Amino acid sequence: MLQCVGRIVQADALRYLERTVTSLPNLRMLVLDLSTADGIDAGGLGTLVFLHNWARSSGIQVKLVNPSKLLRQMLELTGLTSVLHISSVKDVIQMFCTSGRLIENAKRAAA
Repeated sequence: MLQCVGRIVQADALRYLERTVTSLPNLRMLVLDLSTADGIDAGGLGTLVFLHNWARSSGIQVKLVNPSKLLRQMLELTGLTSVLHISSVKDVIQMFCTSGRLIENAKRAAA
């Protein structure tokens, strides 16, 4: 889980985020904690869309967790809530717990 703090605006930090995420090996799910992000501009929205598209083409899930009220409003205003997956921390924890059981059950079934 990566926590985004402060403003998500077009700058070197966004390019760093893109490079860092796209270079992570064996990534199956990317969780971005937006609870302490207090602003976003077009560059930041573009970065979220880029990461979504990159992850989708790589078979990776992206979850945006607990966006601040302002970020949620911006995502809704731009129509990105229909594209980007917004979850609560509880939802993400439940997914991890469930996926572990699914893998365990699949291993038992294959044995």
